[in-house]
Amino acid sequence: MTRDAIRQLVDDLDESDLPAAERLLRALRDTSTETDPVLRALESAPLDDEPETEEERIAAAEARTEADRGELIPHEEALRRLGLA
Repeated sequence: MTRDAIRQLVDDLDESDLPAAERLLRALRDTSTETDPVLRALESAPLDDEPETEEERIAAAEARTEADRGELIPHEEALRRLGLA
């Protein structure tokens, strides 16, 4: 089946069937192995509109300074420290 054939099926539906067809197509799209659910969640998440606190500004500046000095923690070490490895 081609996209054109699917479009024709949609075009042939009664107006009253369109909401159900949309739900089915969205569900199919959202469960596709090609669709990353984390990426989809990030893309649809609202923007963070809370102002950054002074504490957050300081922490981010310290992290950037440490990264600039090469003081990075390898992924495996971070997992170990968090008890995940």
